Amino acid sequence: MPDFHATPIFPQGFRCASRNVGLKPSAKDLTLFASDVDCAAAAVFTRNHFPGAPILLGRETIRGGVLRAVIANSKVSNVATGEEGVARARRMAQAAATELGTSADRILVSSTGVIGVPLPIEKIEGGVIGMAGELQRDPLVGAEGIMTTDTHPKALSLSVGDATITWVAKGSGMIEPNMATMLCYVFTDAALDAATLDALLRDAVDASFNQLTVDGDTSTSDTCAILANGLAGDVPLDEFRAALLAGCLRITEILARDGEGATRLLRVGVRGAASVREARIIAKAIANSPLIKTMVHGADPNVGRILMAIGKCIDCTIRPDATDAWVNGFQVVRGGARLAFDDAVVRTALATEVVDLDVVLGVGDGEARAFGCDLTKGYIDENAAYYSS
Repeated sequence: MPDFHATPIFPQGFRCASRNVGLKPSAKDLTLFASDVDCAAAAVFTRNHFPGAPILLGRETIRGGVLRAVIANSKVSNVATGEEGVARARRMAQAAATELGTSADRILVSSTGVIGVPLPIEKIEGGVIGMAGELQRDPLVGAEGIMTTDTHPKALSLSVGDATITWVAKGSGMIEPNMATMLCYVFTDAALDAATLDALLRDAVDASFNQLTVDGDTSTSDTCAILANGLAGDVPLDEFRAALLAGCLRITEILARDGEGATRLLRVGVRGAASVREARIIAKAIANSPLIKTMVHGADPNVGRILMAIGKCIDCTIRPDATDAWVNGFQVVRGGARLAFDDAVVRTALATEVVDLDVVLGVGDGEARAFGCDLTKGYIDENAAYYSS
């Protein structure tokens, strides 16, 4: 694991600002991330069939492979708002471009929050005025403006040679990405072209954010983008690739642990699968199971639920007599049968903040990990009145 900075910083040339512009009663609800110069850029977006207006615009914008800034609001997602929603997303891009002295096709727009509510674009257009003068170097300031049900802002950074990579993210519920996480922006001063960034990002996303689940629900607003302004020059590509994946995995864990109502981080490792694809399917099936999630929450050593979750992957290659499983290092299944373990020991293992469930299938060499959390009453309370709150 690389050494992440104790306090996250931006790469050279990147800054951010956030404000309350009236979308929320008092908390910050608008963030501007900006580079001093144009950046090579790539992004992946939700595959949900009801993408938000910012997604529709973002797919168009990212084709150019160049960005100067990202503007993002919370509270209102600008989803299910029709052609007027797209027009308002364009106005949001233009407002940021005007503030920064660039063109709207260099601005990536994101919105997150309640679905089906018109975006109060006038508040954003008025609120962004003057933000260029507030741009500063603490990425956590930008993270505050994109929070919805998150309990804390999320950012981290690390060094790769002379370059820095910084991640800023949000996400707590409606998370089972089918491309990326809810919102995640990656900034670097390494010199990389857009095509290389696209390939690197997709590989990192497949192993990290696409293996994240809080509740099995794919958001209509998921966006993951990477911007590289090149101010630090070239870095070894293999080192950058490894660092990018490490940071995406770490942010994935942070998002999973901050799942709505969560008290545990759940990590599922699958080895010995017929393929990487099948390993990912099985790991996700375990992490997504409400029975597994409640087992973890209650520290209930009902390990038959692990076998159930594996076995329901009916299109995968499963040999019960070759299947083993562990809970936080304690083997609880061998050859598809429950071992005679001490319930109290496994209950204690399940009661820790991080719970690792590891499975070996014995049918191939495919490996994967999935990341999730427990299911609690807090999740129900959070979502029972989300629209109304």
